[in-house]
Amino acid sequence: MTHSLTLGTPADMSSAPTHADHSAPYHRLLGIEIEEWKDGFARLFMQAGPDHMNRSNIVHGGAILSIIDQAAGMCGLWCSVPGNTRKAVTIDLDCRFTGQVAAGRVTAEAKLVSRGRNIYFARTEVFNEAGEMVAFGSSTHRWRKGSETVEGSPIQA
Repeated sequence: MTHSLTLGTPADMSSAPTHADHSAPYHRLLGIEIEEWKDGFARLFMQAGPDHMNRSNIVHGGAILSIIDQAAGMCGLWCSVPGNTRKAVTIDLDCRFTGQVAAGRVTAEAKLVSRGRNIYFARTEVFNEAGEMVAFGSSTHRWRKGSETVEGSPIQA
């Protein structure tokens, strides 16, 4: 099952497998949103505008790295049980920039490469509005206790 939701906006409970709000203030600040999310895959996007630019008037590399980190983390955090959630921390992240983004839609697609008992590995590609790859990266993430399976654990109030 795949679903869409906006970071910072609760999901439509009738179609989403989880009730968790998957946002963080930093990601809301950047305008990162979820387009597609399922076990082992996440596609996120943001509309890059004037506030995302560096002094050369291109999207700041930190914004690109942030969407890579968020997409990669989420590809290992899909949860199958409504009312439960999964959490992880990034323990390694690399990025290679292959192009520039002047403005517009930036999309990151992350795929789970492999998973172990406590750690998972992801590969992420980032595309500009024209569909051209502008960056790619790989990362290692560690599930927090209770997040090792797709069932996750109950959300703590």
